[in-house]
Amino acid sequence: MVFRKLPGVSASGMGLRLSQKFVFLLFLSGLVTLCFGALFFLPDSVRLKRIFLSKNESPAVTVGSDNELSKKLPVDQEHQRAASKGADANVKPKVSRKPSVTHGARTVERSVGSRAQDEWSPARAHEPAARDERVTSAAVNGQHGSAFNYETYKKCLTKPALGKDRGNPSDSETVQRREKVKEMMKFAWDNYKQYAWGKNELRPLTRNGHIGNMFGGLRGASIVDSLDTLYIMGLMEEYEEAKEWVQNNLDLNSNGEASLFEVNIRYVGGLLSAYYLTGAEIFKQKVLELGEKLLPAFNTPTGIPRGVINLGSGTSWSWGWASAGSSILAEFGTLHLEFVHLSELSGNPVYTEKVMNIRKLLNKIEKPHGLYPNFLSPVSGNWVQHHVSIGGLGDSFYEYLIKSFLMSDKTDEEAKKMYYSAMEAIETNLVQKSPGGLTYVAEWRGGILDHKMGHLACFSGGMIGIGADDGPAGQKQHYLDLAAEITHTCHESYSRSATKLGPEAFRFDGGAEATATRLSDRYYILRPEVIESYMYMWRLTHDPKYREWGWEAVEALEKHCRVDAGFSGIRDVYSSTVSHDNMQQSFFLSETLKYLYLLFSDDDLLPLEDWVFNTEAHPLPVIHKTCLQEHSTRQDGGQTPLE
Repeated sequence: MVFRKLPGVSASGMGLRLSQKFVFLLFLSGLVTLCFGALFFLPDSVRLKRIFLSKNESPAVTVGSDNELSKKLPVDQEHQRAASKGADANVKPKVSRKPSVTHGARTVERSVGSRAQDEWSPARAHEPAARDERVTSAAVNGQHGSAFNYETYKKCLTKPALGKDRGNPSDSETVQRREKVKEMMKFAWDNYKQYAWGKNELRPLTRNGHIGNMFGGLRGASIVDSLDTLYIMGLMEEYEEAKEWVQNNLDLNSNGEASLFEVNIRYVGGLLSAYYLTGAEIFKQKVLELGEKLLPAFNTPTGIPRGVINLGSGTSWSWGWASAGSSILAEFGTLHLEFVHLSELSGNPVYTEKVMNIRKLLNKIEKPHGLYPNFLSPVSGNWVQHHVSIGGLGDSFYEYLIKSFLMSDKTDEEAKKMYYSAMEAIETNLVQKSPGGLTYVAEWRGGILDHKMGHLACFSGGMIGIGADDGPAGQKQHYLDLAAEITHTCHESYSRSATKLGPEAFRFDGGAEATATRLSDRYYILRPEVIESYMYMWRLTHDPKYREWGWEAVEALEKHCRVDAGFSGIRDVYSSTVSHDNMQQSFFLSETLKYLYLLFSDDDLLPLEDWVFNTEAHPLPVIHKTCLQEHSTRQDGGQTPLE
């Protein structure tokens, strides 16, 4: 800058020589640069950044005071599954487990670019941000890799997805039971359509819709969650209604703050499943657009995503209730299946890179007694506290390990190794036998056992069952026995209540066995986990008791949860006079009723050789890589997408 001397004013008259002013200005500019550098680059500056940046200019990397940031997201503690699957509340972080695993036409190793194969280091964590912005836009336009060919994929399934006769069983009693479940689905759907259409969930007592705060500005969670259930059950008129709503009304241009986990398992999983089952291009278009909006959550020093993301700005932060701004094991560990399929459909490896980086970090850090604690800092990459659970906060991480192996056509050896190592540690440290002979999985709090098992943990019977074939030599029967014992224990938690429905959590101390001893644990919110294990154990053993137990659940749901305008959870499973909670959860349509329908269907309806179910029960195909590669090499000029 050139300073012009003002007429009639000498330098000395201003009190400073020109050289002194230059030094002073140089010092001042350096101080300003230092302050603004700290503002924009120090990890604890997020709140200050928001003073200077509008939402649209919000930085992709959001590191800092998570507890403060999380206060901006009002958490619905009664019905948010991120807390219900995961915390001791009605939040389902099966992140709550539920979360299943996937593998694409290209193997995981081939799908991952060179960056994902490098050793992880904090210094590299910010590198993908600018690249992702370019790369993902191109992916939606099909500019990466070979275009996905739907017809080729269908040819590589070993059996038709819906079986010879849509899984219709041969005996009349089972046919009648399956038809009853189908009627329940239609009843739940019709009431949702009449009273809550376009909202996220139905409140059946007050006959209105519920939006909630898990999905940001996204709407229609029950519609997206129901797509594949309607299609599988042959409710085609209802399916077409749902498809039309997705095409015309599912607005992904949301600026709200959403649970990464819940959006992934319900919306991404639901749209992926609907596409793979039907081939309708609208589902592919929507899911690729949505997948791109989730990527900024991974822009942390470690690449471990934060739990909450603004789908418009890309800003992310941790839940306010999470310890020390940590990310939750079941949330960041329940992305693999869906993200590998996003890479398959888009031809863009960035999605697979993100989830493989999570694995890389988990493999590098020390695990207490081989166990995976539930809280991890996305800044340091270290465990925040040593609470271990295969129920809420941990559950679906383990589920996605074994399902990733199965979905890869049993080629993902890293997932297999991680799963069976985790199972060995769980058996050694957590699996217990009650005085009454019931096998259960306790929780571990820094070396002290808490003899409690959550409803969410009851998925583990089915998980251990589907992993029995591929474990250490000579261990198959051991795993099948363990799966059956845990499933039996979870059935006991149902049969010991007045309603024959299970509580949110049950204990094995103070003389209690498989019973909720705390008033706060007595509720049932239409959860699927016990029925899920019945379905898997039926498929694996064909022991008729699993169908009988499933029918007991149908009768209990009809008697205690069915109301005039839908289905509702209940507040106390031990009270014969039920009090309803006025919520028809979207996962009731996606999971509970779907698993019951499959339980009363023949095994060729979505055969396990070809399909894995994500933690929201959305079926995703096993990628038979050898078959797909053979088809690809036969085609001249590469593959073309199915129109």
